[in-house]
Amino acid sequence: MSHELDKDTRMWAMICHLAGLAGYLIPFGNVVGPLIIWQVKREESPFIDENGREALNFQLTYLLYFLVCILLVFVIIGVFFIFPLVIANFVFMIVSAVKANNGETYRIPFIIRFF
Repeated sequence: MSHELDKDTRMWAMICHLAGLAGYLIPFGNVVGPLIIWQVKREESPFIDENGREALNFQLTYLLYFLVCILLVFVIIGVFFIFPLVIANFVFMIVSAVKANNGETYRIPFIIRFF
């Protein structure tokens, strides 16, 4: 889906996705960052609302998957899933941010749509 959007709208949609990078520095920052930006900017544009919701759903799903991996570490199998999960999180954030900056909405695969 492509939209004719101004530069600021595309930028804020991109920032919704990139705010998940805060999780690499701050515990739960990957959820709090997109949540704050989405809440503040979602009324400005349906495009920002759509991308903010997608970013938040992705980060919540990632957090859930990560917690399951941590639990599975106790039976060894989780060790094999943590690193690919972290890489996938980073890759999907970048792809989503680039698509948003291009005026497109990217539907991230394998996520639970809470909102």
